Amino acid sequence: MTQTSDLETTIAIIGSGFSGLGMAAQLRKRGRDDFVILEKAHDIGGTWRDNTYPGCGCDVPAALYSYSFEQNPYWSKMWCSQPEIQAYLQRVADKYDLRRKVMFGTELVEAHWDEAASRWRGRLADGRTVTAQFVVISVAPLHVPRIPEISGIETFTGPVFHSARWDHGVDLAGKKVAVIGTGASAIQFMPVIANHVDQLHVYQRSPAWVIGRPNVSIPRLVQQLFARVPVTCTAFRYVNYWIAELLGVAINGYGNLHKLLQWAGEANIRKHVKDPALAAKLTPDYQVGCKRLLFSRTYYQALAQPNAEVITDGIAEVRPSSIVTVDGTERAVDVIIYATGFHVLNDRFDDLRIRGAGGEVMAHRWNAEGLQGHMGVSMAGMPNAFLLMGPNTGVAYSSIVFMIEQQIEYVLRALDRVQHRAAASIHVRRDAQDRFNEDIQRRSAKRVWTNGSCTNWFVDATGANRALWPGFTWQYWRAARDFDEAAFEFTPALISGGR
Repeated sequence: MTQTSDLETTIAIIGSGFSGLGMAAQLRKRGRDDFVILEKAHDIGGTWRDNTYPGCGCDVPAALYSYSFEQNPYWSKMWCSQPEIQAYLQRVADKYDLRRKVMFGTELVEAHWDEAASRWRGRLADGRTVTAQFVVISVAPLHVPRIPEISGIETFTGPVFHSARWDHGVDLAGKKVAVIGTGASAIQFMPVIANHVDQLHVYQRSPAWVIGRPNVSIPRLVQQLFARVPVTCTAFRYVNYWIAELLGVAINGYGNLHKLLQWAGEANIRKHVKDPALAAKLTPDYQVGCKRLLFSRTYYQALAQPNAEVITDGIAEVRPSSIVTVDGTERAVDVIIYATGFHVLNDRFDDLRIRGAGGEVMAHRWNAEGLQGHMGVSMAGMPNAFLLMGPNTGVAYSSIVFMIEQQIEYVLRALDRVQHRAAASIHVRRDAQDRFNEDIQRRSAKRVWTNGSCTNWFVDATGANRALWPGFTWQYWRAARDFDEAAFEFTPALISGGR
């Protein structure tokens, strides 16, 4: 799209990952062309564009980690790699002719609600402005790398990078590599690099529950069946969905089913780790589900190799060519890789200065009161603004794409209501949002991530769950389908006066 002048549109979509592209595709399916996508990068894809570390892939079945309206019969494996997922998103963008609607290299740095005009007015990084009746914020909640503050890190003379910003120009062969963190990305890339590096130093704060799971290939004949008889592809997706929901019973802490997962995790350790001291380091002391459950058949094998060392002492300082732990041990290192996760939800608003009704800065409210929204999509004081993948819409056992699709449908229902009422704006009532969040926290108090004896990014410093949906995904689908107009207020459009 040409980017030479100020822009005016009906719907401004921020971001072109799964949520932004899904929103745009659904608008296209409805015959709407009155939208633009603002993308600060130079390609679509979001998370799957940015994360290119070795072994990067999705731990949700590919049949489920895709749009229900755009199923792909040709997934090569049950759980697919980053290049294949990114290629899928590229095809979706091309099929719905979305690239011409994307303003690449365009970053929205601030926006405010113009109450008199019932419009959002934004400023772009290059100085241009954008005006829109509706804003859909579809920036991923986990996309800004979290870099820990470590004394002396600025003196280190070797390469330092985060897994989400992998430096492919750095040759790790024969190097002493320090990996800080043992989260989802580390679980995937460490087995890939372990056989190439001279030494692998893994700095672990707390271990994860890791279950061994084979990643089977989908035979070509099955792919052809899915393509020629689409109902079989749909049926396969449904089977994957309900298996995930069954997994959710255990992960969410219902009954004692989590003990089966714990047994599987312990069996995975016993199978690959024969050193009792190392096995003890790698065995969590918290209930399965309190942190994200991970899957790998090769992670423990990599850590059990002679060139690997798992270090549980904290880092005291970094020196020009070494890392010193709090026990005084100094280890030589050539490369440091952060696998320390991401900043979460409210950081999107810290970076993107959004002022709603009355000039209130949304980030200030969230910093003071905690992350809150209605259905995780609408926010009190933010007329005509919608947030995809917002507070309490994450899932720890199933596909976020399923949740995104329900949120997109929710936004479409809101747009329909505005059009039906010939209104200028829609905004959720604060009392409705408060009731919704009270229910969220009441239900969250019974879930494992709140009382499973661990610390995680799902729960904030006050003990409130601000990230996950405290139930099953079908329950969110049902809640999103029943759009409650009584929870919203509509501002009528003026017959005259320039609106």
